[in-house]
Amino acid sequence: MTSERAPDATEPEASDRIPLGVVDIGAEEEERVLRVLRSGQLAQGPAVEELEARMREWCGVRHAVALSSGTAALLGALRALGVGAGDEVVTSPFTFVATLNAILAVGATARFADIDPRDFTLEPDSVASRITPRTRVLLPVHLYGQPAAMDAIGALARAHDITIVEDAAQAHGAAVGERSVGSYGVGCFSFYATKNVTTGEGGMVTTDDDAVAQRLLVLRNQGMRARYDYEVPGHNWRLTDLQAAVGVPQVARLASTIAARQRNAARLSEGLGSLSGVVAPAVRAGHTHVFHQYTIRVTPDAPCDRDTLAARLDDRGIATGVYYPRLVHDYDCYRGHPQVTVDHTPRALTATREVLSLPVHTRLRDRDIDRIVSAVHRSVAGEAPR
Repeated sequence: MTSERAPDATEPEASDRIPLGVVDIGAEEEERVLRVLRSGQLAQGPAVEELEARMREWCGVRHAVALSSGTAALLGALRALGVGAGDEVVTSPFTFVATLNAILAVGATARFADIDPRDFTLEPDSVASRITPRTRVLLPVHLYGQPAAMDAIGALARAHDITIVEDAAQAHGAAVGERSVGSYGVGCFSFYATKNVTTGEGGMVTTDDDAVAQRLLVLRNQGMRARYDYEVPGHNWRLTDLQAAVGVPQVARLASTIAARQRNAARLSEGLGSLSGVVAPAVRAGHTHVFHQYTIRVTPDAPCDRDTLAARLDDRGIATGVYYPRLVHDYDCYRGHPQVTVDHTPRALTATREVLSLPVHTRLRDRDIDRIVSAVHRSVAGEAPR
């Protein structure tokens, strides 16, 4: 298939939908869950320990602490670092709300740097302009599976003696060179149902900091290090063995999952490369993009806008998603919030009007990708489905 390939003469029925994502669960997950059920050890136990060990290996860190969600991972990381009232955290305004909610929950103030429109991650010069004497944490978001510019962000953190907390919720297995995301400071992963590695709900914090890891072990267990020995007010952030049993084989096959998504992404980009006003995802040189999402930009040069294209694709049975339709702070509950500083981020604002995610999941067949490409070509051109 090339970018000049003519669309097919006929189209499948729109009722034969191609979903945006598919939860990839197989026989090994089923067997491991049954094994846990039969064992009688349903709460945090050996399956959780195995999942933690596999994530330590993937990320190349000394510690991986399983938690009940990706949001708990972000919140736990900030709490374990002692971030609180009077501190500032610089992050992206173009992210899922959990990033912001975790900052607010610990009492810190959120500041927002702009993004690079080529890959939607934090732009280091903009980050540098937001650093103040109150800045405690830089919180880059590895969006859609693309690592942020961690070499430059890491240099900023070292120069200003600031800690890095990585929102790696969408980036399992992503890397800069040979270095995995989740190893630049304190990494926070999500295992929500749509992620490249899922436990249904769940999260993980990765770190080389012994003190942070020990603090998290206490925080996730109601503040107990030993039974009824309470050290701090804590939480029930425990992951169950039932959930971990689903995640273990998925981490084991993560390399093949990434390879399949990268192949699908390459075919999509090849097919869409000739379309005026449709910009395929860019991959930074030396970065491993794991394509949690395949996100195009529909620019003003396109014959139709993003929302029109999404509606036309829906009519053709192609599911799409908009991640994200607003900046994270652009909701009534955050407007005027004393812990939210609304910085000027025009490139992020533009992205909210242009981004559209297409299916890239591992269950796609070549003919599905051909159909997606054909549907985008026809929809941009304004052809009616038939």
